[in-house]
Amino acid sequence: MILELEPNLRFATPADEASVARAAVSLRANGMGVFRADDAAEAKRIVLGLIPVGAKVYHGASETLDVSGITAAIQAHDHYDLVRAKPATMDRGTQGDQIRRLSSTPDVMLGSVHALTESGALVIASMSGSQLGPYVTGAGRVIFVVGIQKIVSDLEEGLRRIDEYSYPLEDARAQAAYGVRSSVNKILIIKREITPGRITVVLVDEVLGF
Repeated sequence: MILELEPNLRFATPADEASVARAAVSLRANGMGVFRADDAAEAKRIVLGLIPVGAKVYHGASETLDVSGITAAIQAHDHYDLVRAKPATMDRGTQGDQIRRLSSTPDVMLGSVHALTESGALVIASMSGSQLGPYVTGAGRVIFVVGIQKIVSDLEEGLRRIDEYSYPLEDARAQAAYGVRSSVNKILIIKREITPGRITVVLVDEVLGF
């Protein structure tokens, strides 16, 4: 029997202004762009303004993108080439390689993180790892939307946040949505981006996502 885990609600508390400011300064020093949004609605406007018309856009499953309205807004616009919708029309048996390549190299990859350290490191956990390749190097541009409750002091605390908060909530979501349990199989840590303008982080002064 697998025990259900209760999330540690300490990790749901928004960071104070000093911590947010340190994280923003560190992100810029680490080669990443930063926007600050007062709320989810402003974050959505910022994100949509960053995506060029006609861009191939991909996003993995993300509670942050869903609750902020970004997923719905992206799907409602016909001037984006939505990569996520295409595999549903393809045969995974005969077109598996095409599907993999299609989702690995979008023009713009949207997502979120599970922790952001004050030193500007992004920490992302995944069950399948499908979104991690585009984050690392496959996507031309990456936009992360991050609620300020995800800011932590260091990497050790970021990994604790995954295990004690993000995972229990994602596990419950996966069971409700797909009837399967989630698991933390792969973890990506981005400390620096060497390509100017490639990664942008939109910090949102709200509790968004896990």
